[in-house]
Amino acid sequence: MEGQVARFALVLCIAVAASASSQTCDPVKVDDNPWVYVKESLIGCWTSFIREDKAEVHILNLNFAATDSKMFSLEMNNAKPMNLILTSPDTAYGLYNINTDVNIYINNDSTIVLHGNQHHSNVHKQDFPTQDEELVKWATQKFGGVTSFTTIRNLQTVSSTGIKGTKPGFPYCILRNEDAFEKHFMKIKASSLASKYCSTQQQNRGDAAELHIINIPENAITCNVSLRIDTEKTSVFLRGPQGTTWTFLELKHTQFGSNNDILLPTMTHRIQPRFTLNIDNAQDVQRRALDHFKASTFTSYTELEPKESMVLLVLGKKDNPAVTETVPTPVIAISTNAPHQMPLLMQLYTSPDYRSPLDPNTKVQSDKRIYAEISGHTLGDIFLTIKVISCFVRSTGSCPVQKELPFMPETCSLNSCPNSTRLSFFLDQLQELTSTTWDLECSVKLCYSEKCGDGGRVKRNLEVTQPCLQPQTQQCFDFGLPGVLGIAFGGFLIGVLLIGALWFIKIKTGYPTALDISSTAANLPGCPCSGVKRQPVSTIPSPSENSSANASIGSTQSTPTSSMA
Repeated sequence: MEGQVARFALVLCIAVAASASSQTCDPVKVDDNPWVYVKESLIGCWTSFIREDKAEVHILNLNFAATDSKMFSLEMNNAKPMNLILTSPDTAYGLYNINTDVNIYINNDSTIVLHGNQHHSNVHKQDFPTQDEELVKWATQKFGGVTSFTTIRNLQTVSSTGIKGTKPGFPYCILRNEDAFEKHFMKIKASSLASKYCSTQQQNRGDAAELHIINIPENAITCNVSLRIDTEKTSVFLRGPQGTTWTFLELKHTQFGSNNDILLPTMTHRIQPRFTLNIDNAQDVQRRALDHFKASTFTSYTELEPKESMVLLVLGKKDNPAVTETVPTPVIAISTNAPHQMPLLMQLYTSPDYRSPLDPNTKVQSDKRIYAEISGHTLGDIFLTIKVISCFVRSTGSCPVQKELPFMPETCSLNSCPNSTRLSFFLDQLQELTSTTWDLECSVKLCYSEKCGDGGRVKRNLEVTQPCLQPQTQQCFDFGLPGVLGIAFGGFLIGVLLIGALWFIKIKTGYPTALDISSTAANLPGCPCSGVKRQPVSTIPSPSENSSANASIGSTQSTPTSSMA
């Protein structure tokens, strides 16, 4: 009996060991990792400069590893007019295919050898500095400015996309670390850094989150790693030597864990590591990742040794464009924040208990109080607090109207809503507006340890029950026969009164009322309104007037004579 128990225990131990070993894998060196693309973040710039002759100025700084072939190709047949400056500290051989509007400049002492079948006169040799900053100054003095400066390591092919190479923004070239593959005016093909890769997951698990493990050995140099996630529902386990910093350029994943400092795009400070892991053995790192995320398999394990202090990693399935370029499905409550920020969700309720979510097809009464809850995903074991800054509504009709919507914060315990915030508001100010369909949008911030960063915006559509206000129309009055007779009599009465008033004014102001009164009125004082012009009095009387006047004088003079007698 004891022997059977011993044999059973031995078989059980072997099964457990086999099960444990099946959860890990041994990575092998690959030149093309199917999940992780390793790119170095090198120095460069991208500006809005363009010359008066519409020509752009581009500088390519080419660096090659000792093991690289140092052969490259320039495909600029459909390029916009440009002056292309090539510089390299290494001996390199290039084939060029350019049009008549492209001029290439290389240094007299350069070891770059170019070969082409046409436009040989467009290749110029000149003396110019090879140091980055000095080269930018020289190009600025010669051409007036620099449109772009791009450093490429182990270049294979660079080709023009045929579109304008300028970028709106700062017009001056200030060199800094950048991702050269973001420059849309050219396509760059360069050999990727070699890495080790393996996987324990044979096929995709559908809606289950993928687990990716990235391990930088302890003997690697300390570096800053920029990580861009191009897949959805991803868990990432990051391990590196002490001093390594992981910066997330996008947060499409749901969880992460690391023994190093994490820098989120919405924060300006570092998130300290939550655990210590100094062992860099592949199997030990894989087991720790499985235990951390409570998973049984992982999608990919990548082990790399950066050669530079700045490294850019792009995580995404290369042979499945639908994964790397996902198209979001329409939803009722969506996040309008930038792709690099945490996805947010808004849900509406009609009661303060937050138990019955509002159905998307239900219309909200404008005189009721509405309760909202804004939530986000958990980033590993990091809890970010959501803080609402402002909310507004925007109509979706033909005449868009936007109004700020005051809100009131609602209490919410950490246990009931650890990754969400609650608020309420009234829609009474929408009663006087004609639109019934609105977009409710709130701007938020994400906070961690009393430090906050921009969290973007979250939007939700809203149907408000209220009557559509119709434009007022002029009323048409229907007049009958009594109304018409009344109007006619009123007009006659008004006319009689006006005529009487005018006659009264004419009498009071002295206007003549007879045909022969004008001559008399002309000599009357106080009658300035006579319509007859006053004539001057003649000093020579007429004969008839003289005779009558003499008779009068004679008779007048005879009276005192007789009296005196």
